[in-house]
Amino acid sequence: MPSPLHTPRVNNNDDVVRLIRIHVKAGDAVDAGDIVAEVETEKASYTVEAERSGFVLAVIPKLEAMIEVGSVLMWIGATPDEPIPAVQHAVASGGSTAEPTVKAAQLLAKYGLQASDVPAAGGRLTAKEVEDYVSRNAAAPRDVQSPAELVATASIPDAAGTFEDLTTNERGMLRTVLWQRQHAVPGYVELEYDAAAWDRAAAEYQKQERLLMNPLLALMAYRLVTVVKQHRRLNATIVGERRLVYDTINVGFTVQSDTTLYLAIVRDAGRMTCREFVDRLAQLQRSAMAHRLRNEETSGATVAFTSMARWNVTRHIPVLPPNTALTVAHAASSFGGRAALGATYDHRVLTGFEALAALSEISRVESMDEQSVR
Repeated sequence: MPSPLHTPRVNNNDDVVRLIRIHVKAGDAVDAGDIVAEVETEKASYTVEAERSGFVLAVIPKLEAMIEVGSVLMWIGATPDEPIPAVQHAVASGGSTAEPTVKAAQLLAKYGLQASDVPAAGGRLTAKEVEDYVSRNAAAPRDVQSPAELVATASIPDAAGTFEDLTTNERGMLRTVLWQRQHAVPGYVELEYDAAAWDRAAAEYQKQERLLMNPLLALMAYRLVTVVKQHRRLNATIVGERRLVYDTINVGFTVQSDTTLYLAIVRDAGRMTCREFVDRLAQLQRSAMAHRLRNEETSGATVAFTSMARWNVTRHIPVLPPNTALTVAHAASSFGGRAALGATYDHRVLTGFEALAALSEISRVESMDEQSVR
């Protein structure tokens, strides 16, 4: 019996994505886990994998089409000649043709939208409906170019060369960097702390929990979780002219596998005990090293933690993942067991004092409660 492969949700704010690549055609055989397509928003792109083995019966939307999350992307059957069900397949529909109010028209101009982009309940498109649409879709002001627009208007260097397509992960990194440049107002702060005390605490925890691997970075990332639980503004972003404070704490943790840099996401970390967090992060790290992270395990970060200590880097300034306000940067210790703990922060959401106060709390081992070290 044919089964539908549905369009995945790339992140919580987007109900519509663009189909940017199709890797299969009708009649092709696929195995479960094969990459069959790629979709993107303005901020990220992700691969879509086949959920079962079989044959592609039909690809529903056209390349570059805007498609609704949850709509049927393609049909897969046991044989290449199975008929697909006679059902309607949704492509992203336009909004209303209602006349906007003066305030709504001003907002449409600000965000580079058309009235037809925004659904309206009544005969007039209201400012509230535009604001709600912006909140759901994180629309950017019109003076901010999308990645596609930047490519279209990019100048060609004078020196000769050969164009190469970016990989999916490289395009994701491009959109991350563009988001920080176009949206965030990044700042950076750091403080010196007693890294030796953290090393001792991690060694003690490893012994108590009988862990094979040193849990230092996992413990520090979990300490970030406990600080974010106490200070909700750290777990937020700006959408339009409003602050969006997230309901859950999704910790992005960088993992380098060969030449690929992943941001693995520990979802709903605020509900986890320390041991649950350590175990979940270890699972994600193993998946990343094997290049087997699923889409939902690489998107939706609300706060982030990164370390370059394994390369003996003593200071680095990380880039903010899209729609986050804080990334904590851990580095290698210098002589005497002292080290710098840094943070890149979005100045639209946080002040330098707030970012520094968060670092100060993370740096102090003695301030961790029993649940945080058990």
